[in-house]
Amino acid sequence: MKKEKRLENKVKRLLRKAKLPRHLNKFGPKTYELWQHVIALLVKQECKLSFRRTSNLLNDLGLKVPTYSALAKFAYRMPIEIWQTLLAATASMKVKIAAIDSTGMSRTLPSPYYYKRIDKPYPVDIPIKISLAVDTRSKRILALRTRARKSHDIKDAEYLVKRFARFPCKLVADSAYDSEKFYEFLWDNGIAPVVKVRKNAFRGFVRHKVLKNFKKRVYNRRSMAESVIFSIKRKFGTSVSSLNMKSQRAEMYCRAIAHNTILCFRDYLQLVFIMPVKFL
Repeated sequence: MKKEKRLENKVKRLLRKAKLPRHLNKFGPKTYELWQHVIALLVKQECKLSFRRTSNLLNDLGLKVPTYSALAKFAYRMPIEIWQTLLAATASMKVKIAAIDSTGMSRTLPSPYYYKRIDKPYPVDIPIKISLAVDTRSKRILALRTRARKSHDIKDAEYLVKRFARFPCKLVADSAYDSEKFYEFLWDNGIAPVVKVRKNAFRGFVRHKVLKNFKKRVYNRRSMAESVIFSIKRKFGTSVSSLNMKSQRAEMYCRAIAHNTILCFRDYLQLVFIMPVKFL
């Protein structure tokens, strides 16, 4: 019972830090509070359960949570601003070097027998695009964006940087983010871009400035973003179980928040073991 209480207190502290209200809709019924919905969605992603199994499990453990249908509706209706606030509350505040990268997550596909019946090749891959920014020191996710269709990486670059709680000193990215407009945006906000410039790109004033300040040692920190992507896919899977885009976005934000929460707990344990112990 103590473990359930500890998890409950952690989620409550997270919501207080994010300065969110107790109830999502002030005119609706006050049967369940916001933390009860959030804790159920986080447990669902961490344990890889369905909405029904998550609701039954937490209620059997003595933690009162909404029904599976209410959880599904909440994940669909919850505004993206609240997800971004919760993610920012778990992210690092002081970031020196940040890295951005993108990946794809596959959707849940029907059975091969169904594709055979409708005379279509299997599988029909329609992935969703995930772009994220990572703190290269703590490996926490700073910002996240999901897209229903494939698009170029540079389209989400400025969006991710604007979602930072505090701008980093340097930003690391691969050649897909090589853009004069993006460089100007970073320099205007006091961020030094460390991006691999394409060979055939026109080398204007800003791009020449990036080449002059390029350091291979700093650029190698880009692998931390790939490490975080691999970690998320290994823990939560390479596909999303939701069918509509709003629920898929909520699913990815829950995975990012759960990932940051685990890292926060790990950093706390490291500080406990580092602190000297005084014997009386």
